[in-house]
Amino acid sequence: MNLVKAGGTIGGLTLVSRILGFVREMIFARIMGASAAADIFYWAFQLPNLLRRLFGEGAFSQGFVPLFARYCEKGDDLSEAKRFAEEVQAVFLPVLIIVTAIFVIAMPAVVILVVSDNWTDDPARYSFAVELGRIVFPYLIFISMVSLFSGILNSLSRFTAAAFAPALLNVALVIALLLFPEGGVTTARAMTWGVLAGGVLQLALLVIATKRAGLTLKLRPPKMTPRVKELLIIILPATLGAGGYYISQVFYTYFATVLPTGSMVYLQQADRLNQLPLALVGAAISTAILPAISRHIEKAELKQAANVQGRATELAMLLTIPAAIGLSVAAIPIMTVLFEGGEFTAQDAANAGEVLAILVAGLPAYVMIKVLAPGFYARKNVRTPVIVALVTLFMGVVANFMFIDELGIIVLPISTAVGAWLNAIALYVILAAKGHFHFERWLVWRLVKQLFAAAAMAAVIILLQGRLEGYFDASAGKRVVGTLALVGAGGIVYLTLAWFTGAMDKEDILILLRKKKVDNAG
Repeated sequence: MNLVKAGGTIGGLTLVSRILGFVREMIFARIMGASAAADIFYWAFQLPNLLRRLFGEGAFSQGFVPLFARYCEKGDDLSEAKRFAEEVQAVFLPVLIIVTAIFVIAMPAVVILVVSDNWTDDPARYSFAVELGRIVFPYLIFISMVSLFSGILNSLSRFTAAAFAPALLNVALVIALLLFPEGGVTTARAMTWGVLAGGVLQLALLVIATKRAGLTLKLRPPKMTPRVKELLIIILPATLGAGGYYISQVFYTYFATVLPTGSMVYLQQADRLNQLPLALVGAAISTAILPAISRHIEKAELKQAANVQGRATELAMLLTIPAAIGLSVAAIPIMTVLFEGGEFTAQDAANAGEVLAILVAGLPAYVMIKVLAPGFYARKNVRTPVIVALVTLFMGVVANFMFIDELGIIVLPISTAVGAWLNAIALYVILAAKGHFHFERWLVWRLVKQLFAAAAMAAVIILLQGRLEGYFDASAGKRVVGTLALVGAGGIVYLTLAWFTGAMDKEDILILLRKKKVDNAG
């Protein structure tokens, strides 16, 4: 597998989805502003997404891929792999339906348990939260099944459909915004139904893509087969442990409801920017390297497995370090040009920018977790990354309780960034102690050069930001020009220094350029 090519395919298609996501957020901000209805929509949307991380991602996906890949090693005969996927689906789907039904019925109690008195003491806000929570929660079924089919396609090195699928959710939400631009509860309700429609579209795309790959999964009655038991033995302890992660995120949401109206919006917008490089780089590389590492370990090619992680680290940091520094230095101008307008004020943009500047301090760590964790998953060790994550998340929850009254909203991005660094460091120390992976000298030097290039980039952005200050208080057009000038100048400085100092692997870049020329010629 060509890591650069695979990562580029996933990252490129993810970029399409993220661009559509920004279009959605820009329209949403201008229509909804930092309002109570916007807060409630974001809160409701988080509920199935948090449980998706428990059922559809994390321990499940990372446990499923290595086992499915094992059954794919038998040449062109995918019958065993197909049977295994059907057996997993037969158990997975009923569990999702039961969990969804429980939450929909118990939604009034769920709202009381996970939000502050600021919401429950307001009858209108409370009842609207219950309504939206009930509408959106079945999305859990569709998006979790998307994770199952994505795991199948990624194991077959067919990354395109799975990488593109999230774009369909954003398409559905943009359509909802355009059809119901009134704002307030009407738009929030339409957006919630749009989430469900997006889930259906994503699942339909991946079912079709899996069928075209030669696998049409039949619905079977639930049965605890030996292969399903093997999967559960791998993922169940980690999934139960990941329940702690879900609880910590419930606390995070609770803290957001303690804060003034609009805080959920600021946190969501900052996380949207933070997730862009994380999805384009971290998730793309993690998806690409897990099957490769799994295959090398199955063949006892331990040196090759470590080399895959080393190359992934180099490529990930080449893109992530400048993204983190650039987003931090230019946070407020970026938020201004993206979201300010309509119901979203300059002060709202400044508040969201402050959150973003702190949150992205942990971005390199978030991406390194994505690179390091497959070193455990490929060895069928899902438990260790989950335990590390739970410990660091628990520390963050404690910090939030201690300092939220004193620091306000900024305590949430601070605790998140610090927790990510502690998580990444712990994973690396454990892998290195076991002799599975360590930073070799060539990698250390390349990372140092990347940091040097990124520091120069930051200096240029800060200098230009002072010169262009008037642009960010002017018209929308001038704000766009000013932001593009900052991003463009910073990018040129970074890439130039990275190229001439050896902070990047020139062969990989040339391969990509040659591929583009060939693609254009064809």
